[in-house]
This record gives sequence, C-alpha cells and structure tokens, in this order.
Amino acid sequence: MRIAFYGGCFNPPHLGHLAAVREAYEALKPDRFLILPDRQPPHKKAIPGEPGPEERLEQCRKAFGCFDWAEVSDLSFSREGPCYMADTVRLLRQQYPGDDLILVLGADMLPGIEDWHDAASLLNDLHLAILDRDEIPRSALEEVSSRLHQRFGARVDFIPNDPVAISSSQVRALLPQRKGEDLLPSSVYREIIRHRWYDAQVSLSWLREQVYAMLKPSRIPHVAGCEKAAAALAARWGADPEIAAEAGILHDMTKRWTAEEQLRFCREQGIKLDTCEMESPQLLHAKTGAREAKLRFGASDEICQAIRWHTTGKPEMSLLEKILYLADVIEENRSYQGVDELRKLCFEDLDEAMAYATRSSLEHVRESGNQIHHDTLDAYRWYSAADNRRRNSNVISR
Repeated sequence: MRIAFYGGCFNPPHLGHLAAVREAYEALKPDRFLILPDRQPPHKKAIPGEPGPEERLEQCRKAFGCFDWAEVSDLSFSREGPCYMADTVRLLRQQYPGDDLILVLGADMLPGIEDWHDAASLLNDLHLAILDRDEIPRSALEEVSSRLHQRFGARVDFIPNDPVAISSSQVRALLPQRKGEDLLPSSVYREIIRHRWYDAQVSLSWLREQVYAMLKPSRIPHVAGCEKAAAALAARWGADPEIAAEAGILHDMTKRWTAEEQLRFCREQGIKLDTCEMESPQLLHAKTGAREAKLRFGASDEICQAIRWHTTGKPEMSLLEKILYLADVIEENRSYQGVDELRKLCFEDLDEAMAYATRSSLEHVRESGNQIHHDTLDAYRWYSAADNRRRNSNVISR
C-alpha cells in the first residue's frame, strides 16, 4: 500500500496548502493521503494569540474536509516535546510496516533536508515527492536529489506544480488589517474571527455578507445606512471609523428573531431582563445582539457594549456607544420629523444630540402607547442636565 503524507504547522491552514495537497494527490494517486499537523514544531516559537495545538488540528479538519480522500491525523499529538519529521515517520512505520511511505514536500524544503534531525534515518525509510516550483531551477533540485541518493539512498520524484504564492506568516500579517479572508478556507476564517486568533480584525465586506443573510431584506438598507452614519460620526469625533462600521453592521443582527427566540436565548445565556423588557420584546435585540456578536463573530467588548445600549441609551455613554445610538436614528433612510436637525446636531455637539435624540425617543414611545424604559428616561435626564450645565457655563464664561 502507498501512503502519502503532508506535514506542517498549518498556522493557519490556507488555500496554498489545499492546492499543494490536491496536486500531490492527483499526481501520486496513493492508497491513503494523510495530513499531519505538528503538535509542537521544533523550529518555530509559539505566537501570542495563536490557536493551541488541538485548535490547529481542528482547523486542519475543517480546511481539508473538502477532500474526501484526505485524512487529518493526530499522530504527532501522541508524544510530548518537539515534533521532528524523523520521529513522525517512525510512528508511521509502526502503523504501516512494509508499506511505501511518501513524504510530500515543497521544493523550497528540499535543499535543507540534509540538516533535518536524524536525516539519515528519515531519508532511508521513505520516498520523497517534491512539489516543483519555477522559481527554483530544476537543475539545482536535481543536484540535491542526486546527492541525497548517493548519501542516503533516498528516492526523489518531482511533481509538476503551479504553487499558490501564500505563506501562513503572510496570512497572519494580513489578518489584523481586516484582510486575508480570500486566502483561507471559509470555515477556517470563520473560526479565526470567532476566536480573534492572530489579533484578527474582521473583513467588513465578509461581515456584511454574513450579517445580511441573518436579516429580513427590508432591514438591510437600514443596517447599511447605520454603518455609513457610524463611520462618518467616528471620523468627525476622533473614533476609529472601521470599529464604528463594524458596530453598525452588527447592531441589528438578532432583530429578525421572534419574541420566543429572543426570550429563549436570554434564558440560555443567563441574560437578566427587567419587567419592561419582558413586556416589550422588541427591546431585547440589543442585549441578544451584543451577546451573539461576541459568540459568533468575536466582537470586542467595546463594540458589544455599543450594541447593548443602542436602543435604550443610558447615562454617561462611551464615545462609540453614543456614535452607534445616534447613527441608528439619523441614518439616511430615516424620515421622521426633526431628523434633519438632529443629523446636523450630531456633527456639532454629540451630547446635545443625545439630549435631542432621547427626548424624541421618549415622545415616540409615549405616542405609540408603549412602556418607557427607565434607561431611556435616565439617559434623557442625564444628557439634558449636561446640556443645561454646558449652556450655563457658556453664559458665565461670557
């Protein structure tokens, strides 16, 4: 039986890995093809904020699960300490005595293989399948191949390959810049964002696609308008427009849930509700949205708090909390009486805009016959008092 295997850190597994594995399989047609993530690579240090070994293993299962012939093995996880390829091959040999073992490698790995740990034992016990690369002259590779055969009896074959120019380190560098999602399997990117590994910041285009699928089509223009308004307010008041945009995209993500779904989620998550919220389930999407944004998309505490307070408001809100609250009520699709005045005010004085907006909210709730939430009332009182204090201070200073 012919057993091909492809090892590495896979930190994270990307589309280049998938392309290499596919080409190797098509060229070799082995009886089995194993993916062998390293538990503890001997030549690489742990990176702060990266997934642990078990999490990388699961990421590989997600990434290579698209190939029904690929088997992700936890073989290197059976031993402690650095994971050398020679040790992995010994473990494989115990499982497959007498079978032909084929190690698949990129061409860039071949010139240094003589310096690998216990290279003699390694190269004497398997067949090398090298994924060829145009940027490495074939003559140089064949020279190494000839030397390996003479020194160790190694068997080396070359696989024509059109490599995808990606490295895991490049992907890790892109993720904090809200980039790199196009270089990863979607299932891998989703988990990276959910856990915010590698200090990843979510791609806003990807996030829109995910959140819009959760909304009623009629709500999408409002969410898009809220994102746009939040980014503009953030730029005006010195906040991060991309963080504000992320909050805007996420703020209504559970709005489509029924009252029963909202209440059940609150019970499951231990979210405490007051009497007004129990009687007015339309308020609950702020609390459930904040929690779901954290669970599903790994949103920061700052963003989750802004989502939490975007419906009722509260006294002494943070800058992002005020930005999202106001963006929600002034976005370009809003058309109620006084909205143009409020839009103008939002770019002149945020606290005065909060006093105006919370007063309007109270008037709207009274007119609709619904119960006024105490947080909105407290917010109105606080911002109205702050506005009065500021006006009096201005009069005295004159």
